[in-house]
Formats: sequence, C-alpha cells, structure tokens
Amino acid sequence: MAQSRLEKIGTIVTRTQGLLRSGAMKWDDRPLWYDIVTAFPPKEEPRYDRPAPNVTVRPIFYSEDKTRAEFYKNNRAQFMVNLADISNKTPTQHFIGIYQKLEAQGALDQERVFETAQELLEEKLKDLKHETITTTSVAAPVHSQTTGKEKTVELQDIFKD
Repeated sequence: MAQSRLEKIGTIVTRTQGLLRSGAMKWDDRPLWYDIVTAFPPKEEPRYDRPAPNVTVRPIFYSEDKTRAEFYKNNRAQFMVNLADISNKTPTQHFIGIYQKLEAQGALDQERVFETAQELLEEKLKDLKHETITTTSVAAPVHSQTTGKEKTVELQDIFKD
C-alpha cells in the first residue's frame, strides 16, 4: 500500500495554508489550532527532520512522594475519591498529614511511623464517616405549630411529584 510522503514536504501549518489557499478546505472548516499557531508561531519550525533538542529534565519530587507511593502500594483501591470535591481532603492527604506530624515528633523509626499513621488514618476515616452519617439523616423531625405534634418527613415524600 502506498503511503503519503507529504509530511516531509512542509509543516502542518504550511499544508493547511495551502489547502485554504487552493479552496480544498473552507475558511470556516479550518482547525481550531490554526489561528493560534499563525498568531503565535513557534520559535523553531516544527519539521520532521529537525533534531531533538538536548534538554535535561530535572527530577521533580516532593518530600511526600515516597510516602504517597508506599501508601498506595499497601492500600490498593480501598478508597473511593471524588475528584470534583475540592472542599474535603482525600484519604491520602489525611494520611500524609498524619505521617508528617508523627515524623516531625521523631520518636519512632520510619516503619513504625508508617504503621502508626495507617492506624490513625483508619480511626480518622471512621470518625469522618460517622459524622457524615449523623449529619445526613433520611428522616428529619418537623414540628407542627398547629397541633404541637412532631412528625417525620421522608426524603422520598419530598421529591415525589
């Protein structure tokens, strides 16, 4: 099967410009990136035969990365995390906070700090779970002013329509 060698003739921008000039591509059908690349062209022309720049990539590690890796290694898929919820901390964030506090105290070795932090995390997650259960109850008591009696309203009754 014959393959196209057009990528060796010019860049994607010059080929798109040629399609627009010749009428093979309508101006309204141009790619989204075209206007941006023409307004802000790259410093060096992106050609296939250009040698890759010799740039050293600095390793970016935070102090808690090793702790996080060890945590995930020992606790695979135990926790469900809602990534859209930014108001609450994830179990990993709770763990790292506990681990750093224990490590700052300096009374225990690394392995014992890790085990203690896991135990404290389990207790903390149980407490948090218990708090959410008590704050979000299904039936809430409602006081009636006319009769003075207490009646309960079910959540299903509220949304029944």
